[in-house]
Amino acid sequence: MLSRRNALIGGIALVGLTAARPAFAQSQNVVLYTSNNVETVQSALGVLKKRQPNLSVQQVTGGTGVLMKRIEAEKANPGGDLFWSGGFGTLGAYAEHFEPYQSPEAANIPAEFRGPSNLWTGTNVHVIVIMVNSSQLGGLKAPTSWADILRDDWKGKIAITDPTKSSASYIQIYGFLKHFGQDSLRKLAKNAIITGSTGQTYKGVGTGEYPAGITMEYAAYDYVAAGQNNISLVYPTEGTFLSPEGATILKGAKNPAAAKAAYDAFLSKDVQETLLKETFRRPSRADIQVSKIVKLPELAAVKPLPLDQLAAAKEYDATIAAWNQAMADAKK
Repeated sequence: MLSRRNALIGGIALVGLTAARPAFAQSQNVVLYTSNNVETVQSALGVLKKRQPNLSVQQVTGGTGVLMKRIEAEKANPGGDLFWSGGFGTLGAYAEHFEPYQSPEAANIPAEFRGPSNLWTGTNVHVIVIMVNSSQLGGLKAPTSWADILRDDWKGKIAITDPTKSSASYIQIYGFLKHFGQDSLRKLAKNAIITGSTGQTYKGVGTGEYPAGITMEYAAYDYVAAGQNNISLVYPTEGTFLSPEGATILKGAKNPAAAKAAYDAFLSKDVQETLLKETFRRPSRADIQVSKIVKLPELAAVKPLPLDQLAAAKEYDATIAAWNQAMADAKK
């Protein structure tokens, strides 16, 4: 896992906010390490403030990889109380630094979106889609399947984030290898434009730099919701891959009760519904009907392809080696 940790980069910033629910008679503090963007965190903390008026939340923000390294470095004297949110594969690589906690809210979350031994729980689920900019297709028919973007006429027209720079992109590559094999991975590599970040991929499609890109549902849908009619989301007919993200309580947290209250809130229906409405992040809870809140399909309709998220973490080096081989073969 060391190579994976070294591949993940980002920055850290420290800010303070107040949030909360009726559990504390006196003010309680919690330090939240978070890699979520400002809009997502602000939306969640807006609900938290109503739930826990006496809970003061101090944020330490940064990339998932950098925050994981910080958690690892602070294991003898933790500076944070909980982390929110990272891909299951990344969380699995640092599981020794997390404290088991079975939240009462977890009963509403399917088993596949919960970590082993209650070490973490999914707060949202990224669905991998093909984001298409119809104004840049140049007469090429929009894809409906993974097989479509493997055709020779898609060479140089499909953007993919470097899988060593994005956990969601890594899951794309891992899923492709597991379900479609090395030859399909080679064809994908031959056609791909490799970008340096997740944002570069979906922003590039949105601005017309790329005709299409493989990215996360919420990021692509943001353009559709904003009225950009040339952007569409394709859920491949073969099915697609899920990349759940989760929250976890840090081992040795100095404010465990406050950390559990915040953790419960991130799993709650009101926070997850708010994030769906405001940021289009698909909830992990089974009791939220997504299509009644935003114009996105229910999860079953996108035909999720089975993936073992913990196996994906353990097989990181082998998967990246397979991708590098596919890239090398594609140049021949």
